[in-house]
Amino acid sequence: MTSNFLNIIVNNKQEEIKSIKKIVPEETARVKALSRSGAPREKRSFFNNLAQPGPAGINIIAEIKRASPSKGLIAPDLNPVDLAKEYEQGGAAAISVLTEKNYFKGSLDDLIRARESTNLPVLRKDFIISSYQIYESAAIGADAVLLIVRILSGEQLKDYLSLCRELGLDALVEIHSEKDLENASVSGARLIGINNRNLSSFETDLSIAVRLVSMLAPGQIPIAASGIKDRIDIEKNLEAGINNFLIGESLVRAKKASDFIKSLLWTNDYRE
Repeated sequence: MTSNFLNIIVNNKQEEIKSIKKIVPEETARVKALSRSGAPREKRSFFNNLAQPGPAGINIIAEIKRASPSKGLIAPDLNPVDLAKEYEQGGAAAISVLTEKNYFKGSLDDLIRARESTNLPVLRKDFIISSYQIYESAAIGADAVLLIVRILSGEQLKDYLSLCRELGLDALVEIHSEKDLENASVSGARLIGINNRNLSSFETDLSIAVRLVSMLAPGQIPIAASGIKDRIDIEKNLEAGINNFLIGESLVRAKKASDFIKSLLWTNDYRE
C-alpha cells in the first residue's frame, strides 16, 4: 500500500466532482437539496440514535461495504436491501453506506436502496471535500454525512458543519490524531468518529480510539471505527468509555449479519 494513498483518493475525488458539476451544476444540486430538506420526508436522527447507549449498553453502526483499497474486493455482490434489513433485525442503531466508487466500489444507489428498506438513519460515508457532495447527500436522502478532518481545512470543516445543519443532516466528524481532535473541537463537532486506521497507509491500531477518547470534551460523543472484529474488542473499548462502534468488514464477511451483530451487542450471559 502506497504511503500517500489518501492523497490519491482525494485527487481523484476532485476530478470526479469537476466532471459531475459539468452534468449537474452545483446550483441545481443546491436547489434539489433544499427542496428535499424542506419536504415532509421522514427525518431520522443519526445523532439521537448514538447519544445514549442502546438496550445492550452499546450502539452499532453497521456498514455496507463492498471493497477497500487495502483488502480489495470484500463483498462485491452484496445486496444493500437485504443487508440493511439484516442489520436492522440484528439490532443496529444506524447504517453506514460507502458511496466511493473507485476504491470501495460503492454508489449513491447503494445508499438510496438501503435507506428505502430500513427504518434506521443512514450515514453517507465518502471522502467529502466539496459542498457539492453535501447537497448531493441531502438530495438522495442521507440522514448524515462523514467529514474527515484530515482532508479538510478548519474553515471548510466549520462551513460544512453549518451547511449540514441548514440541510437537516447530522455530521460524523472523523479524527485519527490529537491534532485532528483539536480541529474538530474548534469547529464545534459533537459526533467524533475515532478511526483506528491511518488513511494514508491503511495500517490499523486498535489503541488509537482507546487513547484519544479520554481527550474528548464534555458533550462530545465518541464512535470507534476500524479493526473491531468481536465482542472482546468491544469490551476493551467499553472499558475506555466508548459505547458506539462503526463496523464494516467483519459484518459483510459474516455468514449471517444479524446474528453477528447480536454477538457484538450481547455477552454470552445476556445474548438474545
